[in-house]
Amino acid sequence: MENINVTINKQNYTASEANTILDICQKNNIDIPTLCHHPDLRSEGNCRMCVVEVKGERDLVASCNMKASNGMIIETGSSKVLKSRKATLELLIANHPNDCLTCDRTSGECKLQDLCYQYDVTRSEQILDTLEQPKMMDLSSPSIERDLSKCIVCGKCIRVCRETQDIGVYQYQERGFKTVVSTKGHEPLIDTNCINCGQCVKVCPVGALIEKQEIRKVIDALRDPEVHLVVQTAPAVKHTIGELFGMAPGEDVSGKLNSALKKLGVDKVFSTDLAADVTIMEEGMEFIQRIEGKGKMPMFTSCSPGWIKYVENEFPQFLDNISTCKSPQQMLGALSKSFYAQKNHVDPHKIFNLSIMPCTAKKYEAQRKEMAVNEIRDVDAVLTTRELARLIKLEKIPFKQLRDETYDDFLGEHTGAARIFGTSGGVMEAALRSVAWTLTDGVLEDIDYEKVRGLENVKEADLEIAGMKLKIAVVNGTAAARRLLEKIESGEKEYHFVEVMGCPGGCINGGGAPLQDSMATVKKRMEGIYRMDKNAELRRSHENPLVNQIYETYLGEPGGVKAHKLLHTH
Repeated sequence: MENINVTINKQNYTASEANTILDICQKNNIDIPTLCHHPDLRSEGNCRMCVVEVKGERDLVASCNMKASNGMIIETGSSKVLKSRKATLELLIANHPNDCLTCDRTSGECKLQDLCYQYDVTRSEQILDTLEQPKMMDLSSPSIERDLSKCIVCGKCIRVCRETQDIGVYQYQERGFKTVVSTKGHEPLIDTNCINCGQCVKVCPVGALIEKQEIRKVIDALRDPEVHLVVQTAPAVKHTIGELFGMAPGEDVSGKLNSALKKLGVDKVFSTDLAADVTIMEEGMEFIQRIEGKGKMPMFTSCSPGWIKYVENEFPQFLDNISTCKSPQQMLGALSKSFYAQKNHVDPHKIFNLSIMPCTAKKYEAQRKEMAVNEIRDVDAVLTTRELARLIKLEKIPFKQLRDETYDDFLGEHTGAARIFGTSGGVMEAALRSVAWTLTDGVLEDIDYEKVRGLENVKEADLEIAGMKLKIAVVNGTAAARRLLEKIESGEKEYHFVEVMGCPGGCINGGGAPLQDSMATVKKRMEGIYRMDKNAELRRSHENPLVNQIYETYLGEPGGVKAHKLLHTH
């Protein structure tokens, strides 16, 4: 691509001819407001907030859609531009509910509110009387809440659900001023093929889509003297929650997170990472059994509940290919109410297992009827990363200033292999580290499987372990998963082991992660996780002494009868 010269606000800039006006402005820190634009989605120019004035053009143009050309002269803050943006905001806010004080999108998370402050826009009751529509709530989903009265019809949820996830739950309904974004036939979300991934929540600029709120349930448990509350924190949360307190993406804030949870008043702080190590023990043994002819191939990982729901909805013929292992969240829940309860003489019926997850689909997973042992639920409540940050702020805990604290002993120790579960390719790499060691009786010392790392939609690798040639694949997002499953079904592709994460990039980009990010931010989170792994004293799951102790004193052998009852499902 050739370089071009453009003039923006009387300053000269050099750019590529492939750039839009918005690209150039963002690269050079020139503020242009957006509502419908997202760096990882196709631009549609729906909201008209990013309009600019281009010399020679009669009308204002949407900077997100207009490619720059050589010699172009652009004004981003002329009176005509500012007047247009303010008029757009006035129409949006006139048709918006006046409940900012109680809205779950707090200050800084709602782009509409931020822009109204910036452009000095207040509500016009005269317009409000003619335009406001009745509140339309959909609380049917176990993971996502919808409020159509707050929708500004930006179309981001449509694009991410259709383009990134290839599911297509949302669509435009009606026309003109009556246009709304809804499901087909306005069906409740629970009656659609939604997989609860929450990617729509991540891109929504207002409070029209939020995660199902469970903060009140957790507060009630914290205040109940009869409840023994144990909390588990997922690998990805430790590298993302810091962003919500002004810290850098990818920074490992495990110690501060433990400290904040203890200040909230929980009884024990455990790490889901430990259960990730247990998952590798179980899933690794299952994979070895399958390559020996004791199960369908290829074997698919089972850690992502959005992916599981996707297979159930779209490709049920592959259900027998999915590992029978529960996810680390559910394994930790089961262990806390069995191993931990027994060793500490705690009634498992009084244990409230709270998990902190980067994933809205984990709320759905925790409620599944299969996720219980002897009629005792594995997990009682799930807070997303954002919900926990909200709770910490509500309790006025100074997160950034906290001293680091450790996990509680019983279910806290983990390896670097467990931590990389938080990013795409991590489950596969963690499994390969232990499977290769087991199949070669400890001869193969490979630790780093860099072919499965990265943010590409599909990563493939051919490996030779113990004389066996293994074909593996790692898949990001359900759109890429669909294409891969179709190739496997047609015989075009053959694999032995496939990792699938329902969200692009894996858990560090889950539906419960910090809002208003991009794949550039996700990459920084991934780098932080691999830094932690590289510096870890133990980097393979089978080396975790606490995991070995759990098997020796309680579970027996991996894949055994007791392990199957507690840690596997269907």
